[in-house]
Amino acid sequence: MSQATLPKFERIPRHVAIVMDGNNRWAKRRHLPGVAGHKAGVKAVKIVIEQAARLEVEVLTLFAFSSENWQRPEKEVNALMQLFLNALQKEVKKLHEHNIRLIIMGDVTGFSPVLQEHIASAQDLTKDNTGLTLVVAANYGGRWDISHAAQNIAKDVLSGKLSADSITPEVFAGYTCLNHFPEPDLCIRTGGELRISNFMLWQFAYTELVFSDALWPDFDETNFWSAIEEYNSRTRRFGRTDEQLKEDQTC
Repeated sequence: MSQATLPKFERIPRHVAIVMDGNNRWAKRRHLPGVAGHKAGVKAVKIVIEQAARLEVEVLTLFAFSSENWQRPEKEVNALMQLFLNALQKEVKKLHEHNIRLIIMGDVTGFSPVLQEHIASAQDLTKDNTGLTLVVAANYGGRWDISHAAQNIAKDVLSGKLSADSITPEVFAGYTCLNHFPEPDLCIRTGGELRISNFMLWQFAYTELVFSDALWPDFDETNFWSAIEEYNSRTRRFGRTDEQLKEDQTC
């Protein structure tokens, strides 16, 4: 992997989320089967993990497989599951050696027993690591996240642990995925599409969105750095005015 000199950024996002799009189009342009694009995209995954760790990003969340992706051709889904399993078998030890914590976000009960076993083992092996937290969203959807949170809130209301009147946005957020981590500061979507595709709908309330034309297998450290640079060019108001921000900065 590249060890090029890191650019100096004024601000480093604490949490970066990425929609890794364009694998199939990359393969089509080369007259290859779709799975070839997914395999080629593994290199980009390794690059962004390395760069996020070097920049001391706290959390990197990668959208690997959505709850809607089960609708894809069976051959492609099976190939994706095999790639996922291979990654868990071959790459987790490397993550552990680099002090990276792995979390799988999504409904893991939808996967095969073998895959669930490897997910549990990978998370257990890396759970005490203190470096970058790598979150892989698999069988995940933003609407699933919200509805799952609502179900658990309803259970707690029925059991008397929670009153309906006490449900605030802050309380609701505590029932969503990744509630112990900062919400994404930056979301990067590759492949030139301008949408978030049911990814972290609750958590993206104030996330800066950056869209890259690069297809995911072609995404490299320069593209990643460009997204961080774009993030640095944004003014994050969180509902406030420019004047209020200036006052805060002078205090």
